Amino acid sequence: MQSQLLEFLICPSCRANESLNLNKPILKGDEIIKGTLICSQCTKEYVIEAGIPRFIISEQDYCKNFGFQWERWKTLQIDRLSGHNISEERFLSDSRWPPNWFKDKLILDAGCGAGRFTDIAAKLGAKIIAVDISSAIDACKDTTDIHMNTSGNTVHCMQASLFDLPLRDGIFDGIYCMGVIQHTPDPVKLMGDLPRFLKTGGRIVYNFYEEGIWRRLQVIKYALRIITRRLPIPSILMLSRILVYLLFPLTRRLASIPKVNILNHIIPIAANHHPQLTIEQQRDWTLLDTFDWYGAKYEKRQKHKNVGAILADVGLTKIYTQPGLAWAEKQKEY
Repeated sequence: MQSQLLEFLICPSCRANESLNLNKPILKGDEIIKGTLICSQCTKEYVIEAGIPRFIISEQDYCKNFGFQWERWKTLQIDRLSGHNISEERFLSDSRWPPNWFKDKLILDAGCGAGRFTDIAAKLGAKIIAVDISSAIDACKDTTDIHMNTSGNTVHCMQASLFDLPLRDGIFDGIYCMGVIQHTPDPVKLMGDLPRFLKTGGRIVYNFYEEGIWRRLQVIKYALRIITRRLPIPSILMLSRILVYLLFPLTRRLASIPKVNILNHIIPIAANHHPQLTIEQQRDWTLLDTFDWYGAKYEKRQKHKNVGAILADVGLTKIYTQPGLAWAEKQKEY
């Protein structure tokens, strides 16, 4: 943790508009690797461990499966570490933020996982506060530490719930929440709450699972999820391995056949056959996403028009939506 992060932090419990007090810090160079943050109002204490401020207790973490998967496959989706630019292409396409916009912007990565998009935003010149409720935040710190104090770019990692962010209102130039919303217990509340952290003129983008025909066609996946979301992580991993072993050759073959490849959407693995990936990377990415499918406690899909209405209700403007995506800006305080 860098000391600059303190100016943005407040107590998530009482939300008193006062900075948290840093107690007994242990430093490694300029980084605070251990210590305690104390609220002067409610006296609540939060630990700093391994250079990351922690604002949750174990019982709050309903995403242990995500912590497991991002620690296990933490480099696979990081362009810089895996020899592709899939993440950058998706991030810029989904956000619609031009590359030259990021310079010196303060951006919230709401649900960062292993830092797939954090790494891209930092490379483009932004300062990032990356948040995850799970131990995936440790993977994110590992993959993005290279950006610390290089060309003025900094990535601040912290473990917290998106429903109880320890952050001041109105501080961010941009917020993105990608691939996360559907896996939370209350997506509507989350999408309505996050805009409060935007400054005037700030931008927000949501990526989410769209409710529609494809879910109804994925009969086997959702039949299995009735069981798998209650299974222990080793059992989910074993099932995912078996399914990928059996079905990956088929999805690879179908992927090469125009029009027929649409059938991959109903096969119960999350097949990825991106041409930038080696066969081994395709297999690993498929296993990762299949485990992601079956391990998530929640999968709550949204209709994009409803998401647009949520953003309008909290006063955002320039709202645009399409299946699985929504964009908006904050033009005034609300």
